[in-house]
Amino acid sequence: MTAAPPRAQGSVRLSTKRLGKTSVLNVFRQSGSFKCLFPRTDGDALDAVLLNTAGGITGGDVFKFQGHATEGTALTLTTQACERAYQAKPGPPGQISNLLKIDAGARLTWLPQETILFGGSALDRHLNIDLTSGASVLMAESWVFGRAAMGEVLTDIRLRDRIEIRKNGKPIFLDAMQFNGDLNAHLARPNIANGAGAMALVVFVSSAAEGQLDAIRKMLPETVAGATLVKNDLMVVRILAPNSFELRRVLIPILRRLSDDTLPRCWMI
Repeated sequence: MTAAPPRAQGSVRLSTKRLGKTSVLNVFRQSGSFKCLFPRTDGDALDAVLLNTAGGITGGDVFKFQGHATEGTALTLTTQACERAYQAKPGPPGQISNLLKIDAGARLTWLPQETILFGGSALDRHLNIDLTSGASVLMAESWVFGRAAMGEVLTDIRLRDRIEIRKNGKPIFLDAMQFNGDLNAHLARPNIANGAGAMALVVFVSSAAEGQLDAIRKMLPETVAGATLVKNDLMVVRILAPNSFELRRVLIPILRRLSDDTLPRCWMI
């Protein structure tokens, strides 16, 4: 019997606390192929950069993250580079689980760089965000469907993705998608994505959301994006683009505005 090849595993857990006027690290644990860096910043937020040292994710890999912004603190989370979902053999998909908790008066910014799907990839990803009254969150999740410059076509994809945001234990936002098969043909349909090669979802939960709606709408392309105010404190933005370059061209100014021009440096490289 042939032994199964070793799979990458890793986990990171961290929380913040208040020290004077700044947010600093409180609890921190990391293991396996998942690491965290803490670049110096000039603001009051603690910046953390997540790094997958395995270089990507494939079938059977498991990565877990838990982040907790405690009362009155600010936490910004991003990734050092785009995540890459590589071709997987038959069997379990790669798994990514992210759990974020935000206490009263805290602010959390979740801005991982894009996830790039390669041909034959299999990925199961979950993002759960739990907020308390008075907490705020800005999150963005972006997908790139193959490398357009390489002529890559995604004809065999297994994908599950679920994003759930709760406030005081009650769901306020749920976004889920599941696909198995020829993703390129699916995205080519005019009523699905009309051939788009990249897309992004932005969710902004804040008392400032309503006041930002008109400005964000003016920043969006007319036919491939939209912004909706689900509640007075909940804005949702969706963007389709032909490729990752065009996606960033639209997305970065939006994130800059909603983050008060504190976009992580990794996004600017």
